[in-house]
Amino acid sequence: MTEIILARHGETEWNVEEVFRGRIDVELNETGLKQAELLGEYLSKLKIEKVYSSPLKRALRTAQGIADYQRLKVEVTPALIDFDFGKWQGLTVGEVKAKYESLYREWLENPQQVKIPGGENLDGVRRRATSLVGSVLDKYDGTVVLVSHRVVNKVLICALLGLDNSHFWNIKQDTSGITTFAYQNGQLILTEHNNTSYLRPLKKAPLSDF
Repeated sequence: MTEIILARHGETEWNVEEVFRGRIDVELNETGLKQAELLGEYLSKLKIEKVYSSPLKRALRTAQGIADYQRLKVEVTPALIDFDFGKWQGLTVGEVKAKYESLYREWLENPQQVKIPGGENLDGVRRRATSLVGSVLDKYDGTVVLVSHRVVNKVLICALLGLDNSHFWNIKQDTSGITTFAYQNGQLILTEHNNTSYLRPLKKAPLSDF
């Protein structure tokens, strides 16, 4: 049986301030570093075959926290890089609302129809992320961790559940949260979603879905 764990990177200051990150290489903040350590410790009880990561530092540092316990080398892949928010990158939610009012409303109501100016759409994310999952299922018969970003993981969870991208806002995964699928008899089965139980020592409420 293959088990796929989808992990979201730890917290950054831009998560806290609700700034669109996208391909901008934002570092983990102090809380995010602690989250990465707690996540790695939590998963250390598992025998993990492989750890894949987005090339961006916030994901790569989170992945390293997992891989170090397993004595594994992180494999960096562009398939897991964050959604390209184009001209929205580096702007706060308030700034995007003011400059792109109608498009932002469409993003909230029909995300599957939106292509961000200078960026990409959710279909592009879905193609690259599901291609990686297919490769993982072909290669491994054990537990594999994919460390990525909010948008990528939400799209991937929808895809693995057989839902289209219109269900994007029906999925929430907190910073450093993990979602697990088991592959059995040719079928992917959701066994756990948005587990953050290991973050309790931080005594910090989860952020909004951003």
